[in-house]
Amino acid sequence: MDSQLSLLSDNVDEEQRQVLSVTQVTRQLKQTIESKFSSVSIVGEISNFKFHTSGHMYFALKDAGATISAVIWKSKAQFLRFTPEDGMKVVVSGRITLYETRGNYQIDVWSLRPVGAGELQIAFEQLKRRLGAEGLFDDRYKKPLPGFPECVGIVTSQTGAALQDMLHILRRRFPGLEVILAAVRVQGAGAGREIAQAIEDFNSYGCVDVLIVGRGGGSVEDLWSFNEEVVARAIFNSTIPVISAVGHEIDFTIADFVADLRAPTPSAAAELVVAERFAILETIRNNWYYIQENVSNVVGYNKERIRNLLKSHAFNTPVDLLRQYKRRVNELERNVTSTMAHRLSMLNARAESLRHQLIALDPNAVLRRGYTIVRKHGRVVGSHALLKSKDDIEITFHDGKLSSKVS
Repeated sequence: MDSQLSLLSDNVDEEQRQVLSVTQVTRQLKQTIESKFSSVSIVGEISNFKFHTSGHMYFALKDAGATISAVIWKSKAQFLRFTPEDGMKVVVSGRITLYETRGNYQIDVWSLRPVGAGELQIAFEQLKRRLGAEGLFDDRYKKPLPGFPECVGIVTSQTGAALQDMLHILRRRFPGLEVILAAVRVQGAGAGREIAQAIEDFNSYGCVDVLIVGRGGGSVEDLWSFNEEVVARAIFNSTIPVISAVGHEIDFTIADFVADLRAPTPSAAAELVVAERFAILETIRNNWYYIQENVSNVVGYNKERIRNLLKSHAFNTPVDLLRQYKRRVNELERNVTSTMAHRLSMLNARAESLRHQLIALDPNAVLRRGYTIVRKHGRVVGSHALLKSKDDIEITFHDGKLSSKVS
């Protein structure tokens, strides 16, 4: 019995020694997991992708049997050339970490690359789709190239063979053309910003008729600066027409879609921007001959018209026409004078008749003939029945007035 109690006591002590807190267990798991999986690569499909306003990226990586949370911190996310999307199959590299407070584990991603299409191709398609939806590729925004530019701006590397090719062609085709170079890096980190700044500087300068932006051929990575959004927006916002001349004929960049014109090569851009001097001179000669012929035809036609006019009856009898019009004017003058005289005579007779009528109706003329006007209280008395004995009245003669009283 004592031995059994002793054995039971030993079991209880051992069990008590193995009891751990949640924090202790979680911490041990964290140390074990993070030391075991300090560097791991996982392939899976992205789901529930969220690009937080803080710049961090959160998503889940899953396959047919399981799911693991993943995070790309802002310090790493800013170097991604494409934006992850739900359903995209990728390989992520990083370390497994455990969040002690919740007991959740996740992969802290250092790098992310797509399975199948390369990350540059995905980034290219994403930016092309987004800028196309904004209308940056629409033909309605394309500016025409000047027919005869006086000054050409070039944005490219100062040491590249593409620059020498363009200068050689421009000088050969039109020696008097002014060319201004904005020397920039055309590949590597920060090259896109330099290209965009050069385009903006040319627009601020303003004395350039057309811009050539480009470089010689290379790999997709070498040409990537011309796929950056900052370059695309600088080209779109340029008030100066822009020719994109990047790589070889088979190479296409975002700059090609935004530019006012795409040239298959830098050399082709130089040929497109200015016509050959001899071709221009030939065009001038042809135009001169065409103008001279037209002027000669117009002069000959008008000479013939003048000759016909000189032979015409109307042109040779201007004096007769003047006499006819003068006779007509004299007749009209006589008619007007006669009509006006008759009208004035009638008006004078009418005025005289009215004058006599007014004289006949003048009250003073009646009074001068011996008549008088009787008024009572200032009112004319038209009948003796309106007067009573002792009424005060006023009698008006032609030469004065007299007050009286009725008796």
